Amino acid sequence: MIPSWILDSFAAVMLLVAAASAARLVAARSWPRGTQRAALADVDVAHLLMAIAMAGQLVAGLRTLPDGAWEVVFGLLTAWFAYRVIRDARVSGVRALAGGHCAPHLVHAAAMLYMFLAVSAPAAHGAGGMSGMGGGLSGMGTLGLPFLAFGFALTLIGYSIWDLDQVSGPGTSGHYSLAAARVTPPGPVLAGVGAAAVSASATSLAPAAAETPAAAEAVAAPLVSAPADGTGVLAPWVATGCRIAMGVTMAFMLLIMI
Repeated sequence: MIPSWILDSFAAVMLLVAAASAARLVAARSWPRGTQRAALADVDVAHLLMAIAMAGQLVAGLRTLPDGAWEVVFGLLTAWFAYRVIRDARVSGVRALAGGHCAPHLVHAAAMLYMFLAVSAPAAHGAGGMSGMGGGLSGMGTLGLPFLAFGFALTLIGYSIWDLDQVSGPGTSGHYSLAAARVTPPGPVLAGVGAAAVSASATSLAPAAAETPAAAEAVAAPLVSAPADGTGVLAPWVATGCRIAMGVTMAFMLLIMI
């Protein structure tokens, strides 16, 4: 049996994640449509829904929607982020699957869908959530196909470690990005030489890039791009911190239910 204070602590963290995600959505309303920040609204929506669902799974009194409704929600989120990953992969190749911006969110959504679908029948339709059977997650039975739960848990832990590295690394934005590296302007002494080299490179690459529509699309407008910089609640580290908290909590829940 898992002590109730541990479940309550994880649930409290999920409520903080939900509050931060809701605040980000409200603050982002002032950004023009079509900007990079506005394009990432689906991530904050996903964080908000996942945090609410996990808080309800951990503490019975925080339950909101029925399990069937959550299955539909996370089925749609999984399909959406799968579409985003496939679209990114057409431009960036397999790198989008390993470190693309949408790949972690696809894993999170799929893990949530699995937790609602694979939990044993008494647990899935009980009246008290994961903590409602008198003592916590371990009192709810087990998950079907436990090897999937273990695989999801390892993947979530891996992405959480990667996120921590992105946050702690110097000069990082805290987000996954496969955008092309920007050319840093050279110093004053080599400014003319650097500009000429860059111009020559662009001229030589232009015909090759125009040979195929896919190449032209990749050069003109990469689909995976770094988010716009923000301050306050819109700072990149806030979203990354939410993702780390959800990944750790989700892995904990999966391992307990194996």
